[in-house]
Amino acid sequence: MRMKPLAAIAAASCSSAAPAAQAQQDAAQESPKRAVPDYDGRGARPDPEPGLWVPRILLSPLYFTSEYILRRPLAELTRAAERARLPEAFYDFFAFGPDHKIGFAPVALIEFGFNPSVGIYGFWDDALVKKNHVRLHVEVWPDDWYAETLTDRWEIDSNNTLQVRGAAFKRPDQVFYGLGPDSAQYHQSRYTEARLDASAMLQSYVWRSTRFELQGGLRKVDLSPGHYGSDPSLEAEARTGAFPLPYGFGRGYTAPYGRALASFDTRARERTANGSGVRIEGQAEGGGDVEQAPASGWIRWGGSATTYVDLNDHGRVLSLTGMVAFSDPLGDRPIPFTELAMLGGDNWLHGFFPGRLRDRSAAVLQLEYDWPIAPLVNGSLQGAVGNVFGEHLQGFDPSLLRVSAGLGLSVSMKPPIELLLGFGTDTIDRGATIDSVRLSVGVPRLF
Repeated sequence: MRMKPLAAIAAASCSSAAPAAQAQQDAAQESPKRAVPDYDGRGARPDPEPGLWVPRILLSPLYFTSEYILRRPLAELTRAAERARLPEAFYDFFAFGPDHKIGFAPVALIEFGFNPSVGIYGFWDDALVKKNHVRLHVEVWPDDWYAETLTDRWEIDSNNTLQVRGAAFKRPDQVFYGLGPDSAQYHQSRYTEARLDASAMLQSYVWRSTRFELQGGLRKVDLSPGHYGSDPSLEAEARTGAFPLPYGFGRGYTAPYGRALASFDTRARERTANGSGVRIEGQAEGGGDVEQAPASGWIRWGGSATTYVDLNDHGRVLSLTGMVAFSDPLGDRPIPFTELAMLGGDNWLHGFFPGRLRDRSAAVLQLEYDWPIAPLVNGSLQGAVGNVFGEHLQGFDPSLLRVSAGLGLSVSMKPPIELLLGFGTDTIDRGATIDSVRLSVGVPRLF
C-alpha cells in the first residue's frame, strides 16, 4: 500500500479543521454576551444631558455620602441577606396564611427630646372581603404614654377608596414655646394631650394623581399639665411671664369636624416617586367645640403648589413647594391652641419639634431632593424657610423667617422605617443661629 506524504496528511488535517474553527467563531458572533442584571434596581445609566454638571457639582458631597457610605454597604448587606435567605425567613415568621395576607411586626420609635415607644403593627389584607385592608398600630411607653390606631380601608374600585379610622393617644411630653413668630427656644415647656378621634373618609382619583378627599369625624381633646426631664410644665412656665396661658389649656373640647381636599397633579399615579410634573393642592377643615362653646367654632384652610423635576428619570427628583395655612375663628370664642396653624415635626419645617411654631397663619417655601440609595431605601434632603404669623399673615416680615434643614432615610417596608436628622434656626433678625436639633429613628407615628 502506497503511503501519502506527511505534508499531504498535515494539509488535509488543517483543511478539515478550518471549517470547524470557522463554525465556532460564527457561533460566538451570533451569541452576544449576556447583559449584566440590574442588581441594585437603579436602571440603566442614562446618557449625560447638557447643563447637568452644575447640580452634579453642587450635590457631589451628597452623592459621595449616599454612594460610598450608604448605598454600596447596603447593597452588599442586601446580597448577603438574600444569599442567607433571611428576608424569606423573616417574612414567613411574621406573615401567615397561604398568601401571607395576615401578619404583624414589632415597631419602635426613638425621638430625642421625647419619650420613646415600643409596640406592634398588624395587617390583614382582603379582610373578610376582597380589597378590604385592616391596619392596627399600637405603641406604648409604660406609665407615660400610649397611642393606638385602627384603620379599615376598602378599595371600592381602582379609583375610589373608603376608609374608617379610630385613634386614641395620650402623652405628657408635648412641647409648647408660646405663640407667634418670635417664640423663644429657651421657653420650652410640656403639656399633656389626650385625644380620641373617629372619622370616615372617601378618596377619589379622577385623572393621573389628581384626587379629591371628603372626611368627617369627631374628636375629643383634653389638655393638662405635662412633664419631661427637667422641662417645666406649660402653666409653670406661663407663670414666669414667658408667654400667656394659651386658650384651651386646662380644659377639654369635643369637636365634630368636616374636611375637604382637592389636588391637581399631572404626574402618573404609578410614577409619583420618579416623575416630573406639577401639583396644586387646597384643603379646608371646619370644626367647633360643642362641649364648651356650641355657638363658636373655627375653620382651618390653606394650600400649596409644587413643581417636580426628575433629573434623570430614575427617581432623582428635585421639587420646590410653596405653602400657606390659616386658622380663623367662627363666633366670639378664640381657637384652642392645638387647632391653630402649626409647623414642625412631620408638618413642614422638619428640623423643629412637632408643635414648635403655632399661630393664626403660616407660610413655608421648601426645596427638596429625593433619590434612591439602594433597593427599598430612599434618601431625602430638605431645606426650607418659613414661620407662623398673625391673622392672614399679618406681621409677615422676611427677617422673621426661620431656616430648617433635614436629611432623611426611609425603608419601604410594611410598616416603613424612617431616620431623620434635622436642624432649625432662630429668626433671621436674631442671627439665624441653630437652636433646634431633631433626631428620630423608627416607625413614624403616622403612616
